[in-house]
Amino acid sequence: MHIHILGICGTFMGGLALIARSAGHTVTGCDAGVYPPMSTQLQEQGIALIEGFDASQTELAPDLYIIGNVVSRGNPLMEAILDQGLPYMSGPQWLGENILRGRHVLAVAGTHGKTTTSSMLTWILEQAGLAPNFLIGGVAPDLGVSARFDPAQPLFVIEADEYDTAFFDKRSKFVHYRPRTAVLNNLEYDHADIFPDLNAIQTQFHHLVRTIPRSGLILCPTGAPALEQTLERGCWTPVNYFGPQGDWDSRDISPTSFEVLRHGQALGRVQWPLTGRHNQLNALAAIAAAQHAGVAPEQAIAALCRFKGVKRRMEVRGTVKGVTVYDDFAHHPTAIATTLDGLRGQVGPATRILAVLEPRSNTMKLGAMAARLPQSLEQADLVFCYGETQGKHALGWDPTVVLAEMGERATAWNDLDKMVTAIVQASRPGDAIVVMSNGSFGGVHQRLLDRLPR
Repeated sequence: MHIHILGICGTFMGGLALIARSAGHTVTGCDAGVYPPMSTQLQEQGIALIEGFDASQTELAPDLYIIGNVVSRGNPLMEAILDQGLPYMSGPQWLGENILRGRHVLAVAGTHGKTTTSSMLTWILEQAGLAPNFLIGGVAPDLGVSARFDPAQPLFVIEADEYDTAFFDKRSKFVHYRPRTAVLNNLEYDHADIFPDLNAIQTQFHHLVRTIPRSGLILCPTGAPALEQTLERGCWTPVNYFGPQGDWDSRDISPTSFEVLRHGQALGRVQWPLTGRHNQLNALAAIAAAQHAGVAPEQAIAALCRFKGVKRRMEVRGTVKGVTVYDDFAHHPTAIATTLDGLRGQVGPATRILAVLEPRSNTMKLGAMAARLPQSLEQADLVFCYGETQGKHALGWDPTVVLAEMGERATAWNDLDKMVTAIVQASRPGDAIVVMSNGSFGGVHQRLLDRLPR
């Protein structure tokens, strides 16, 4: 079958393209920006890419068009597909019907930690010799790629996103995945561009819960009222809890070491380069999910001791003159707070933390979470907030006003070069600079590394 993918360079759709290719299909695709690293990865697999969405692409005459959620009505190619009555389907639906059906799907859902937990779980299964298939929204250095598919392997780990499926299917993507093992990492309000309130997101999560069989397993954190309320709507599957007083818990040993507990009994110690309580919880969820797939907890713990983390999750981009620059994907107040708390626990109270923030997600641009920013940035000694004043990434609120209560600790910028200059001038040996954004942020990490020696 020849499949043509619209919006192929996104992480999910690019991974789907690699999976379709491994399943034996001929795959082509297009996007408004055909860009590396995904474009390089796709071309290496023999997948032809086209720049833009010109209607003439219908002349390729594929058997099916797979539509990414970046595509909306008015898109020239989509309009031609509709006018000509050509076959099309969303990416999640195609994946669910053609790849996931009949497999043991291990889905990781939640507002935060999906990529990291999915990567941990995949790594554990890989180290156990189970060769899992996977589709993850990021790249763990240990795994090398974001997606892999071998039709002969029964396990499939998938990052289960609650964002909507396509312009013609407003259900969350994960509704199509039908997991047997489901991690519900956490749940709070996000995606203000598509969900009016938390209740609307809980409804989507309950749609997911309704699809999990009685022979399956749900893994849920303790102390998560939004998830408890969701499960109270109806749950037909056993639930295990991880976190304080849960079925799975942990005990701190050092900032980068903790003991794993199962019903209060110590099973082993994880020693790794990751920091923060949130990563301990991610690890507990991954260990518990792996056990449901047949991996002994002790084996999972040993595998996590060899886990190096995920790109753009507190990734060290370089150290110059004693100043270390980190890159992190945090773009929601809760994620910002946990990132900074983890870093503070690692570097101690004497090290200055310079937080460089780009509120770039749709939720942050709309200002739905802006009021929570000062509290989430408490662990930072200095804050540099960048926001565009026009264009598609322009903020709908004023960072100067929102961050005013932080006084001289926080400054707002709309000129990237001037902000970089200010950060360089403010930094001194021993500082930790953590850059937080869900975008490329204009390459600010490398700009800082280039300027710091001066």
